[in-house]
Amino acid sequence: MSGLNIRQDSCALDFLSLGAVVHRLDPGIIPFRKARTFDIHVSGGEYNVAANLSDCFGLKTGIATAMVRYGIGELVQARIRETGVTPFYKWFEHDGVRGPNIATVYSDRGQGVRPPVVFYNRSNEAGALLKPGDFDWKALFTSGVRWFHSGGIFAALSETTSELIIEGMQAAHAAGAINSFDLNYRAKLWAPIGGLQKAQSVLRRIVNQVDALIGNEEDLQLGLGIRGPEVAAKSKLDSDTFFRMIEKVVEQFPNIRMVATTLREVHSTNRHEWGAVLWLDGQRFVSPTCQLDVVDRIGGGDGFASGLLYGLITGKSPEQALRLGWAHGALLTTFPGDISMAKLSEVEAFAQGGSARVQR
Repeated sequence: MSGLNIRQDSCALDFLSLGAVVHRLDPGIIPFRKARTFDIHVSGGEYNVAANLSDCFGLKTGIATAMVRYGIGELVQARIRETGVTPFYKWFEHDGVRGPNIATVYSDRGQGVRPPVVFYNRSNEAGALLKPGDFDWKALFTSGVRWFHSGGIFAALSETTSELIIEGMQAAHAAGAINSFDLNYRAKLWAPIGGLQKAQSVLRRIVNQVDALIGNEEDLQLGLGIRGPEVAAKSKLDSDTFFRMIEKVVEQFPNIRMVATTLREVHSTNRHEWGAVLWLDGQRFVSPTCQLDVVDRIGGGDGFASGLLYGLITGKSPEQALRLGWAHGALLTTFPGDISMAKLSEVEAFAQGGSARVQR
């Protein structure tokens, strides 16, 4: 057991996310300026975790989000249904010209020495219009929710989305759910509403409500303004540096019971070394390290989070939960798109030391 006091009684949902959904246009390895065709992925930093937990891990999950009545909204709704996630929509009407819109993310995959490039059109985004009072949290939590989750991408969309996160987390705690938050610091998203100083002010308020925190060293330093250890440059896979960061985090936020992140050494766009770490109630856990041949790195961190949370929610040991997160995040980078295409048996096999030999 994890020590997080996760509800064991009957619950309608194992996991509920709060965040914006987007559609991502992906031309593969072709730079967008030269693209003629692209795949459409439905995504969202908060939604991805709910989708993975449902589609791969078989948990009962939901997403509280904005939805727009127009063609792109219909596409997104269909993809959400495919993953088995229960939606709780705040509806918006599209005016036929300006929106509100489901945001567009543009992201080529890069190749070799050429990195992926990501940019956005989040103008008049429906998700940014969400505000406190838009969801009936009492009704959502009455039937039981084990785990409530949101993230820094949603918090950065507007002045009101962060207040909605806090409102949801307060309701979740009152209902006995665990609160988790993925810092996911994105400078481009925070720049229009106040930049780094605003980000730190908002994220620190949210993290005061959090039981379980997900974020890498940069997230902790920039998102929370926590100074890192003064050490010489080391491998990105060095877990000691991250654990020293965590000690500083929990000094400032004693409410936090869990912190976890991936460790990634990027040798090229398609060749990474991959590991993960977990701090839980003062105990330290470190995953194995493996080499990744990456198809699409977008969503790998959400893949890690979903595997880890699956392990914790279902009562696995911390070591097992960390390995499941590490394995699922690794597998997710072998698929195009942001959402898992893995099966639970594949994740478990890799977590236990499986190989890439042909399965006959």
